[in-house]
Amino acid sequence: MGAGSVGTSCARRLAERDYADIVLVDPLERLARGKALDINHSAAIANYEPRVTGSGNYEQTAGSDLCVIAAGLARRPGMGRDDLLAGNAEIVESVTERLAERSPDAILIVVTNPLDAMCHVALDASGFTRQRVIGVSGVVDSARLRSMIAAELEVSVRDVTALVVGGHGELMVPLLSFASVAGVPVGERIDAGRLDEIVERARQGGSEVVELTEASPSIAPSAGVVELVDAIVRGQNRLLPCAALCQGEYGIRDVFVGVPCRLGADGIEEIVEFELAEDELSALQASADSVREVVAAMTKQRNR
Repeated sequence: MGAGSVGTSCARRLAERDYADIVLVDPLERLARGKALDINHSAAIANYEPRVTGSGNYEQTAGSDLCVIAAGLARRPGMGRDDLLAGNAEIVESVTERLAERSPDAILIVVTNPLDAMCHVALDASGFTRQRVIGVSGVVDSARLRSMIAAELEVSVRDVTALVVGGHGELMVPLLSFASVAGVPVGERIDAGRLDEIVERARQGGSEVVELTEASPSIAPSAGVVELVDAIVRGQNRLLPCAALCQGEYGIRDVFVGVPCRLGADGIEEIVEFELAEDELSALQASADSVREVVAAMTKQRNR
């Protein structure tokens, strides 16, 4: 992972989980070493044992079981995820090749935007199976929607269930037929017009953070990474929405898009196919088509 705000936040959260040593890699070696040192200095206070190593090369990552790819250009105000397409594709390809060479059995978790397209880059560059390349998308988008529903109703976010699939961010598809508050369908608590407004704000959640902070979101994405890593490292078989390469599931083929996945020790153990409402299935397929267009545009740019 990079040693920027997302990579550092991931490293800190994962160290605090207390189950694995971590290598923080960045071309700016001094930055990576400094961030790692800062995290290690807090271990005695926060009571965790893993050591974080900062490095400017990939040698110390050899033999890793899991690699988080958070390297890339950051979004700035006025930029969409797709504005990062060409530059981040080059970065993710280079990073993935180096990681895969040294850790051929690793599972890759992709955080870099535009996320769904970068998953394609990581899959091609690594040569891994589709089960071992996973994108943090639906977990973060679902969390944004859950937090906004909880705020609207003034209830605990723990009591809110919501599932978001489709492309990351603006392309997300909320499955409102599955959304509930303590088991009560959310449509019974929030009228349709207001719910549409909440969904749209969740859809633009990352952009709102960028506009307010003039930097890419890091805290929510790192929390999403940890949820995926927990499910894999601990073999939890959690059902979580994440970007996966569909090969016929939901009528979608040869494209990474957010879908419900069962995550365990081998990565994506299964893409779980729910019976969706007709409009939800159509929206998911349309979102996948939009991702396909982004991937085609990326391929065209890189082949010039």
